[in-house]
Amino acid sequence: MDRIWAPWRKCYVTSDKKGGCIFCLERKSKLEDKKRYILKRSGRSFSMLNKYPYNTAHVMVAPYRHVKSLELLKRTELMDLMELVNYTKKKIDKRFKPDGYNIGLNIGKIAGAGFPSHVHVHIVPRWAGDTNFMPILSDTKVVSHSLEEVYNLLKG
Repeated sequence: MDRIWAPWRKCYVTSDKKGGCIFCLERKSKLEDKKRYILKRSGRSFSMLNKYPYNTAHVMVAPYRHVKSLELLKRTELMDLMELVNYTKKKIDKRFKPDGYNIGLNIGKIAGAGFPSHVHVHIVPRWAGDTNFMPILSDTKVVSHSLEEVYNLLKG
C-alpha cells in the first residue's frame, strides 16, 4: 500500500479545536499576518489561506466584524467583502490559472461551516482532472503546493 504523508495536518488532528474564532483578529495589527496566512486586508474584511485546503490556493474571505450570516452585514461591509473576493479570485487566476472555481458560503454548522458564528466566503480553485480516485478509495486529497509557496505567490 502506498502512503501519502501529510505531517503538517498533525496540529489539526491533535488540537482540541476549542480555540477562539480564527476570523476574529485585530483590524490594525499585522504582526501575525504571515503566521496566520493573511493575504490581504481591506477596510472591512480580509483574506487568508485555508490551513487545511480542499485544493491548492483555497482562500477564505471574511469581514472583520463577527456576524454569522450575510444579511447581518452592513451594505458597506458586504460590498467590501465581495470586492475582496473579486480581487482574490483575480490574483489566483494570475498565479495559478485554474480552469474554474467553487466560490461560496456554508451558513450554519449543518451546512458544513467549521466556524458557523463568523460568516466567510470560500474560494476554491479547480482544475480539469483535480478530482480523481484518491478521495474515494483512500479518503486522501492530494494538494500540490505547500501553504508557504501559495502564500508567497499570492502575497507577492
